[in-house]
Amino acid sequence: MKFSKLSKILTVVLLVPVLAISLIACSTSKDNKDEKQSTDSSISTLMATEPSDADEASKLYNQFMKKENEILSTDKALWEKVFMASNKETTMIEDGTNYGDFLLKTIESAKDQFTDEEYKKLVAGAEQIKEIEGKLTILEQKYPECANAPSNGDSVPADSNGVVSNSSDATSFPSFDGKDLDGNDVKSSELFANSNVTVVNYWFSTCKPCVGELSELEALNKKLAEKDGQVVGINTFTLDGDKTAISEAKDILSKKGVTYKNIWFDSNSDAGKFTSGIFSYPTTYVVDKNGNIVGEPIVGAITEKNQAKTLEKLIDQALQVK
Repeated sequence: MKFSKLSKILTVVLLVPVLAISLIACSTSKDNKDEKQSTDSSISTLMATEPSDADEASKLYNQFMKKENEILSTDKALWEKVFMASNKETTMIEDGTNYGDFLLKTIESAKDQFTDEEYKKLVAGAEQIKEIEGKLTILEQKYPECANAPSNGDSVPADSNGVVSNSSDATSFPSFDGKDLDGNDVKSSELFANSNVTVVNYWFSTCKPCVGELSELEALNKKLAEKDGQVVGINTFTLDGDKTAISEAKDILSKKGVTYKNIWFDSNSDAGKFTSGIFSYPTTYVVDKNGNIVGEPIVGAITEKNQAKTLEKLIDQALQVK
């Protein structure tokens, strides 16, 4: 499946290396078994469903994406290990690669980190995702617009991610003294003050919806530049100035034609601690010239119709700030 098709209506609940272990949900083995059986059964039912028109195809597409997300949301501690391994082993998903195959390869490369039971559980999940991705490809080929149909995008309140409000009605983006990927200093106090609006996009290198929307974010950056606005990317793998991660991120950005600023900062900074509370990718914030977050974050690709409309409204709100 090509990156051009990866702008899916997806809230990617994938834990990456910087994410707090406290976010991992606990459950009993019986609960996990029951949940897996339920997931298996529902996926089988969806696999047997054949849409009769584009509307039905779009609904089915969104159901498959939800199931894929459910698989990745289960046993987060294990999937965290998988994505830690992918950070080391793979810079990005190649065009045409089934995401399930990508996961299976990554799991295999990190096999020694898992018990036999954990390994079997991860492989089973990746095999289900491979099956889902195959069905998604068929749907996209037969109904090209199904991947762009709107879904009910999730969002989370900004204060649930550990941001401290500086007044009763304004929530400031956490402060940092960081650098861009070329090593130039970037201070939050100057970054936001020098722009009428800043769209902050959180992503990571092996997140396919994240990479899939980079071109659209580049187009948005050019559009915002006409209003003295900007897009800023934060690749979570690059925190603390990880040289390998920075090199990989720059390679991806170059291939996608991205020119807007991408930055990193210390994971122990206020912004770093804030980042550790983000568990869905991509996630996008709109920040005004005073450094305050406008509205709620947009969780999922901004290329989805409803998400794009929400983003536009938040940008307009930020531009009205004096």
